[in-house]
Amino acid sequence: MTKRSIYVAYTGGTIGMQKTSHGFAPVADFLTDCVKAMPEFYHEDMPEFVIQEYCPLIDSSDMAPTDWQMIADDIKLNYDKYDGFVILHGTDTMAFTASALSFMLQDLSKPVIVTGSQIPLAQLRSDGQTNLLNSLYIAANYPVAEVGLFFNNKLFRGNRTTKTHADGFGAFASPNFPLLLEAGIKIHMKAGKIAEPSDKPLNVATISPQPIGVVTLYPGITTDIIENILQQPVKALILLTYGVGNAPQNPALLKVLSQASQRGIVLVNLTQCLQGKVNMSGYATGNALQEAGVISGADMTTEAALTKLHYLLSKPMSPTQVREAMQQDLVGELSED
Repeated sequence: MTKRSIYVAYTGGTIGMQKTSHGFAPVADFLTDCVKAMPEFYHEDMPEFVIQEYCPLIDSSDMAPTDWQMIADDIKLNYDKYDGFVILHGTDTMAFTASALSFMLQDLSKPVIVTGSQIPLAQLRSDGQTNLLNSLYIAANYPVAEVGLFFNNKLFRGNRTTKTHADGFGAFASPNFPLLLEAGIKIHMKAGKIAEPSDKPLNVATISPQPIGVVTLYPGITTDIIENILQQPVKALILLTYGVGNAPQNPALLKVLSQASQRGIVLVNLTQCLQGKVNMSGYATGNALQEAGVISGADMTTEAALTKLHYLLSKPMSPTQVREAMQQDLVGELSED
């Protein structure tokens, strides 16, 4: 029986870093050499794989929409040659990349798993070995046909993830959607669905960097701050509000938001809370935002909402069309009522 073959794209990040006199830093070919020195990756039950190291390697803090496009295009270029894809990535913006790829990789019929580590692969007690080993094994044997994020023995839906722990092994959570899969002593499918054969070709959406603002509301925030953020060339603003989508009932603030909406700026209401969803009809303060033209982001993560806006604003759509699409579940990023 022919072994499955997995394409590994090492974009950068902690997993492949080497200790230097100036601290841990990415070094070309170091990750590949580390993996070659670990026999468990070549166990008879493991799939075949190739590692493509990006040049230059990218610290995830430096990731931009142009890098999301590069990764998506790389997957498309190699799509017909491999049975699955593993993207090695730094943890800081991993949830953004996983979310972006979920919108960009359309008609996906093979697994794309984004993973990395909190401790470099070459170091004692690294979580990188377990994360990469499991990602490869799952991509070959449990091919869930969507963009997933694997970390700490859990496979999440990529566009439902957020980084919740700065330095723990359980760095990611999916607050509003169950696990796709859990890798314990046995591997258990949860909300994931094994890919079915498909003859649809992969379609990769093209995105371009978009001017999008994100502002967290806090007691005493002034209207001037939000008004300044809403200046051109901003096309959209994500408001991180209180509770189920509440904000101060400040007439000046509501006027600024209403004027921005009338100018075609897309205003999205997300909750600051880790779990739950926006319900602007529950309280007068939320209802006032709705009347000012602010739309609900439901239970989307900030990462999903931001990358969805990049995707939609890169298309020839009117502000009204973008607002409508933002409130629709396109690839499992939000829970519809």
